[in-house]
Amino acid sequence: MDSPLDPPEGNWWNETVNRRETLWIALSAGWAVTLFGWMFGWTEFGEQNNVGQTYSVTPDQFQGKVAEFKDAAERTDRGFVPAGEDVYVGALQWGWDGLPVVLEAGETYKFHLGSYDVQHGFSVRNEENLSQQISLQMLPDYEWVLEMSFDDSGTYHVVCNEFCGNGHRSMHSAIHVEE
Repeated sequence: MDSPLDPPEGNWWNETVNRRETLWIALSAGWAVTLFGWMFGWTEFGEQNNVGQTYSVTPDQFQGKVAEFKDAAERTDRGFVPAGEDVYVGALQWGWDGLPVVLEAGETYKFHLGSYDVQHGFSVRNEENLSQQISLQMLPDYEWVLEMSFDDSGTYHVVCNEFCGNGHRSMHSAIHVEE
């Protein structure tokens, strides 16, 4: 009895491929190209992938920008009300700088995201509708600027969804959206 681990006998690599195998290989290759095309199309033309701009910035420079944002914002007991359309959020072990914020429903804001130390996740979830959520990555040495708007008023929870150390579980805040 032959073992499946033994090499096949003869000159098997020079035998012609069965026509059905050729058809399945062609169909598989065509499907792979189609899926790759869809992936490229969704990235370029789909509205669900908010790419935004990315800038190289040191953590100290970005921390200064967040401090300027907080100084210019109106402070309320619910959070910072931005002076304009820009919202700066800095991530650090194990908290958020620049959050919580109070925003207006239906308005478009430019979120500037950056990390002061390690990679963090920026996950925003509507308290009332968990299907409304976005998950992004925040990296040190980069400022990621992307536009976001909130159509529904309510509380949106912000959590770090990238393990960042022992205090990771305490890294949460909120975005309060009001009419």
